[in-house]
Amino acid sequence: MSTIKESVEIDRRPEEVFAYLMDPGHLPEWQESAVSARRVGDAPLGVGSHLQVLRRIGRREFPMTLEVTELDPPRSWGYQGIDGPVRGQVHGTVEPLDGGRRSRVTIDLDFESHGMGRVLVPLVVRPHARKEMPRDERILKSILERGI
Repeated sequence: MSTIKESVEIDRRPEEVFAYLMDPGHLPEWQESAVSARRVGDAPLGVGSHLQVLRRIGRREFPMTLEVTELDPPRSWGYQGIDGPVRGQVHGTVEPLDGGRRSRVTIDLDFESHGMGRVLVPLVVRPHARKEMPRDERILKSILERGI
């Protein structure tokens, strides 16, 4: 199946948007399915860093570990799920608009499935993500335009 791709324009500078997005503690604020998120370890966030994320889909909670695969502040980032039956592959960009006074955030999401994930991804995970991503980006826009 194809990658899920969503974009949103935000009236904040790219540096501010990127900083907010890269703080794992903010994930549950703007992503409906994120229950909690934290960086593993004390080192600054960088390529190879790991994040622990707990997501709720329906009535079930799914823990997952993400590895940072790309980090180019304030332009782009990437995460790859490294455990579990469903492993998300996320790539995001923050583009400057209006001379850097505004930003466009674009997030691409795809899934790699293992074991029972081969059934879950097409029947549950991908349809849920297709519905949630546009809502998540509207929430992100609202939070950032109100001020962080």
